[in-house]
Amino acid sequence: MFGKLEEIEVKYEELEQELAQPDIFNDQERYKKVSKAHADLGDMVIVFRKYKEFSQELKDNQELLHDSDSEIQEMAKAEISGIEGELSKLEAQLKVLLLPKDPMDEKNIILEIRAGTGGDEAALFAANLYRMYSRYAEANKWKVEEMSSNSTGSGGLKEVIASISGDKVYSKLKYESGTHRVQRVPATESQGRIHTSAVTVAIMAEAEEVDVNIRNEDLRVDVFRASGPGGQSVNTTDSAIRITHVPTGLVVICQDEKSQHKNKAKAMKVLRSRLLQLEQEKAKAEEDATRRSQVGSGDRSERIRTYNYPQGRVSDHRINLTLHKLPQIMEGELLELTEALISHYQAEAMKRQGD
Repeated sequence: MFGKLEEIEVKYEELEQELAQPDIFNDQERYKKVSKAHADLGDMVIVFRKYKEFSQELKDNQELLHDSDSEIQEMAKAEISGIEGELSKLEAQLKVLLLPKDPMDEKNIILEIRAGTGGDEAALFAANLYRMYSRYAEANKWKVEEMSSNSTGSGGLKEVIASISGDKVYSKLKYESGTHRVQRVPATESQGRIHTSAVTVAIMAEAEEVDVNIRNEDLRVDVFRASGPGGQSVNTTDSAIRITHVPTGLVVICQDEKSQHKNKAKAMKVLRSRLLQLEQEKAKAEEDATRRSQVGSGDRSERIRTYNYPQGRVSDHRINLTLHKLPQIMEGELLELTEALISHYQAEAMKRQGD
C-alpha cells in the first residue's frame, strides 16, 4: 500500500510542476485535465503526508524511550500512545482513499420516484419523498429540475422524474435506489389504523452523449397532444413526445413543456440515463455471478428502508440502522443516513479487496 502511495505522491508533484508552467493556460483542455487529475490526488497526498509526519514523530519518541531521564521516558510513552492512535486513523483513511473510484460518482443524476402499493397514500408519500430529496439538494446547493410528473387530485404524485445537478450528486445519492416503505395512519382513516404503503426510488447517473451510443434507427418518436394538468396552451398543440428505444423496449414520455423540442431533449436525457443504468446493471450482474456477492445491487424490488410515523423512526434494513428523527429526515436532513451507507459499502469493498 505504501509503495503505491509513494508513486501517487510523485505523480501529484509532477502534475503540480506542470500546472506551474505558464504556457499550460494556452491549452485550456490540457489545463482542465491536469487540474482535475491534480485535485483528484490531492486528498490522498495530504493524508499520506500527515501519516509520514506522524510516523517520523513516532520514531523520534521511540528513541526517547532510551533516554537516561525517566521523566522524558514517561513523556515519550504518553506521546507514543496518542501518535499510534492517529496513525491508525490515518491508515484507515488511506485504505478508503485507495479504493477504486466509481467513475459515475462525479455525475449528476436522474431521480425517478413512483408510487407503488397503497393507492393515494403511496402517492402522497411519493410527494413527501420528492420534497425530502429536494430539500437535501437545496442544502447541498444542488439544482433540481423537474422533468416529468403525474400528480393526483389529493396532492400526491403517481410518478415524478427530475434531474439533480451539482457537486458529486451520484456519489451521495446512489444508495437511495430501491423500495421505500411507509407506515402511518392516513388522514382518511377514521379508525386510526396504520397503513403500509410502498414507493420505488431509482437513482440513475445522468448520461452524456459520449457515455451511451444511441442510433437514430433504433428510436421510434411519436408526437401527440399533451393531456392532464398544465393549462390550456399545453393541450392545444402536439408538443408531447414519446420515445421508444426499440432494441430494449424502453419508453420515455415527456409532455411538461409547451415546446416539442424541449420535451424531446428532456426525454432523450432520461432515455440515455436509463440505458446507461441498464449497462451498469448488466456489468454488475456479471460481476456478482463471479463473486456470488449481492452487495449494493441496487435492485429496485428490495425493501431498503422503512419510515414509521407512529414511532417517529426511519430504519435502513441494509445496514441495520434505525434513527429516531423521522421529522428531520423528511425535511431533507439525510447526511447521517447517506454517510452511514457510504461507510458501510466502503467497508464491504475493502473486505472484497482483502479476499
